[in-house]
Amino acid sequence: MIHHQRSLDIDATPENIWAEISRFMHIDEFAPLIESVEALTEGEDGVGSKRRCHFADGSSMAEEVIEWEANHKYRVRLSELSPMPLHESQAQLSLTRLNAKQTRVTWGMDYRVKYGPFGWLLGQTMMKIMMGKILDGNLKGLSDKLAAKPI
Repeated sequence: MIHHQRSLDIDATPENIWAEISRFMHIDEFAPLIESVEALTEGEDGVGSKRRCHFADGSSMAEEVIEWEANHKYRVRLSELSPMPLHESQAQLSLTRLNAKQTRVTWGMDYRVKYGPFGWLLGQTMMKIMMGKILDGNLKGLSDKLAAKPI
């Protein structure tokens, strides 16, 4: 699988950031490309929670939490990826406290592209550029949302 990640240092504690990102069914409140989220499970968010993210172009994908460590990280498995040329993909958000007021948020993607060697090359070039823009946009959206919240 190809790995790609981006990080952003945010002026907030891991607990404050976790309070936002752990609202699993509400990623559309800060991820700019996600138009809406459909909850596919009920109950408390954590391992096994599933959502469908809908995009402006009419496409969607499902995500299921496969790892959940409060105030630290979560990992999701992406599925129903038909609009994208991917066999499989996972994403992880992780938090690292830098000091009393700042946290590094890292958003990573692991993915395997269809089409054999050509797909691998596509994954290393075009897909990395596209994924980088998506991850950067998500991190900026998260930072902006946290900055706008009253302390």
